[in-house]
Amino acid sequence: MHVVSAPPAGRLSWRDVRTLALAALGGALEFYDFVIFAYFAKIIAQHFFPAAQPDWLRQTETFGLFGAGYLARPLGGVVMAHFGDRHGRKKMFAFSVLLMAAPTLLMGLLPGFGTLGLAAPLALLLLRMAQGAAIGGEAPGGWVFVAEHAGAGRTGLACGLLTGGLTAGMLIGSLVALGLHMALAPAAIAAWGWRLPFILGGVFGLIAMMLRRWLEETPVFAEMHARGALARQTPLVVVLRTCRRAVILSVVGTWALTAAIVVLLLMMPSLLQSLHGFSAASTMDASLVATLSITLAAVAIGAATDRWGLRPVIVPVVGLLIAGAWGVYCVAPAHPAGFLPLAALAGIGAGYVSLVPIAMVRAFPAAVRFSGLSFSYNVSYAVFGGLTPACVSALVVHDARAPALYVVLAALAGGAALWAMPGEARQAGRNMLMWRQKAG
Repeated sequence: MHVVSAPPAGRLSWRDVRTLALAALGGALEFYDFVIFAYFAKIIAQHFFPAAQPDWLRQTETFGLFGAGYLARPLGGVVMAHFGDRHGRKKMFAFSVLLMAAPTLLMGLLPGFGTLGLAAPLALLLLRMAQGAAIGGEAPGGWVFVAEHAGAGRTGLACGLLTGGLTAGMLIGSLVALGLHMALAPAAIAAWGWRLPFILGGVFGLIAMMLRRWLEETPVFAEMHARGALARQTPLVVVLRTCRRAVILSVVGTWALTAAIVVLLLMMPSLLQSLHGFSAASTMDASLVATLSITLAAVAIGAATDRWGLRPVIVPVVGLLIAGAWGVYCVAPAHPAGFLPLAALAGIGAGYVSLVPIAMVRAFPAAVRFSGLSFSYNVSYAVFGGLTPACVSALVVHDARAPALYVVLAALAGGAALWAMPGEARQAGRNMLMWRQKAG
């Protein structure tokens, strides 16, 4: 088995800075494209489903299309990871932006049910699944790409910057939706204004794809290719046979990531409005504060792991995640004046999300790193990201503290999993070597 060296640690060069900036920009645009669908779901329902249907049915069907994007994530991630491990990180990294940008642009231009009939929602479904496939490859591919460019001494900063870019995309989507509602009358938004964020995202996504074409292949993959050290068998098969413990730990670690994103960011406004009577305006402000906080915290936490190591950072970050969840869902209802600071604390704690890729890129051997990370992350996100809203919604009927308790449980499990992950790459590498020797 060939040992693949990483770029040496040290100061980031201008080329490194450009690589990280383009990666984070592309990631932000991809997540912006993916989430704006949710902000305009009610209007989309009016355009793409029969007017004779009740509003609740049309909106349910629209959110069904939104969910279809999540179902396509594992398949898209696995397929792109396969080619990324066999033919290069750069090609898949550029392709994922194209696969997101083109459907987003087409969504903004797609005629509605009145023009296309049943073909309109079917076309929208296909475009949404293409977006999901793109997201499935973007985050794992991006983490592998920037980590292998930055080298061992800057893995945390690189993954933190990319993760901050992904969450920044959610923040940009919120701000664009808010700005559109401030600039246009409701009738104009319903008629044509809702298309503008999709067209804008599609155009900028295509520009990001063109810029990514100028990026270079990662030094790690280039060295593996030159030495003939690429996986000879299907990378995912190698992962499942030699890296099972790393996969299990990564799945559990990603569970806590989904809890932080879904419960503390996406579900927080609606839960606090329905459970504790918070106004829509106050929860929107809190959501923006939390999203900005997680964007900044993801970068800072990633950089901290380069300075102090992964394990010393896990405990305080998990503690902040637990404190933030408890603060938002258990303290803020009794002390609403502290709602915004507590939302900021929740966002800082949710910076845990940058620890997950940092641990995972180190847990899988380079030859199957993309496939191992992508499979673990996307399967976990598909399962827990899909079940979390239903689980939390069912539990709040019995206990209003259920969202906080869910995050606490996931954070403890995820933190323990990340703590156990250092050294997995070495063990998986030994497993790969023994498996190759047995295979002949």
